[in-house]
Amino acid sequence: MSLKQGIGSAEYLVKRVPKNVKYQHIKSKLDTGCSLTKYMEKVEYMKSNYRYKKDEIFKRLKVTTFAQLILQVASVSEHNLSLSECELNTPEDALSVASEELESLTVRSAERQDARDIHTARSTLLSVINGTGELSVEQSPDPESSLDSDRPYPDCPYLLLDVRHRDQYDSCHIISAHSFPATFLHRTMNPYTKEVLEYKNAPGKIIIVYDEDEHIASQAATIMCQRGFENLFMLSGGLKVLSQKFPGSLVSGPLPPVCVSSSDSVRGRRVSPPSGHTRAEQRWRFTADELNHLTVQLEEVLLPSNNSSRMSSRISSVSSQSARSRQSSSSCSSRPWR
Repeated sequence: MSLKQGIGSAEYLVKRVPKNVKYQHIKSKLDTGCSLTKYMEKVEYMKSNYRYKKDEIFKRLKVTTFAQLILQVASVSEHNLSLSECELNTPEDALSVASEELESLTVRSAERQDARDIHTARSTLLSVINGTGELSVEQSPDPESSLDSDRPYPDCPYLLLDVRHRDQYDSCHIISAHSFPATFLHRTMNPYTKEVLEYKNAPGKIIIVYDEDEHIASQAATIMCQRGFENLFMLSGGLKVLSQKFPGSLVSGPLPPVCVSSSDSVRGRRVSPPSGHTRAEQRWRFTADELNHLTVQLEEVLLPSNNSSRMSSRISSVSSQSARSRQSSSSCSSRPWR
C-alpha cells in the first residue's frame, strides 16, 4: 500500500511574489556575479539609449572618455596659465616689461598724434567715396583676441558640434559646444563653418558631434565621414546618456523631456519636464565648481567597473603582507639567541 500524498500544494512552487511598482527601482547592493537578469537589463539599456548599426563608418566616443578629456584640457590650460603668470611675476622680467612699456608708450603717443592728423583727412575722403563713416584705428577689433574667444580653451584639441536645430541648441546644449545644424550639410555652397575647416583632419585634433539620442548625429557623422573627415567622432548616447552619467555638470540650460524622463526613471524619480522656453547660457569654459563636481561623478561612475580589480589588488597586498610577516618571523626564529 503506497501513500501518494504530498505536503502542501504544488501551486505554491509556481506562484510568484507580486511586484510593487513603488519599490521597483530599489536593487540589492550585494553583487552576486553574472546572471541572466543582469544581461537582459544591459541589453534593454543598450537598446533604449544607443542606436548601434553594423555598417557604421564613424567612430564612437564614450561619455566617460569625453569627461576625462574635458578635465585634462582644463588642467593643462590652467597649468599653462599659472606658468605664464609666474614668468611675468619675476622681478627682472617685471622691470624689463615696465621699461619696455614706458618706451613704447612714449613712441606710440608721438606716432598716434601724427597719424591722427593724416588719418582724419584721409578717412573723411574715403568715407565720402565709399559711402561709409569714419573708421577709428584705436577701436578696431583685434583678430587674434576674437579668434581665441571663439574657442573654449587656447589650442583646444577637440571641437564639439551640436547638430540639432538652432532653437534646440539655444534652449539646452553642452558647455563649449558650437551650433552646427545637420541641415548645413545639404548646402551646395559653404556647408562648413570656419571652425570645422580648421579642425578637419588637423593633427592632434578631433571633431565630436552629438544630439539627444543619436538619431541626427549618426546621419551627420556618416555624411561627414563620407566627405573625407577622418578625425570625426560621435558622442555615444548623446545628451540622453550624458544626463544619466553626469547630471548637472556639463549641460547648460534645462534638459529636453526625453533626457529628463530617461535619467529620472533610472533613479525612480518623477520630474515634470521644464515648462516654457528658456535660453541657455552660452559659455566656452567650465567653472571650477563644475570641474570638481565632474571629477567626483567620474570617480563614482568608474568605481563599479574597477571593484573586482581593486578587491583582487587588496587581496594580493594583504597576502603579500602576510607572507612578509611570516618570512620575518621565521628569520627571527632561526636566528640564535644571544
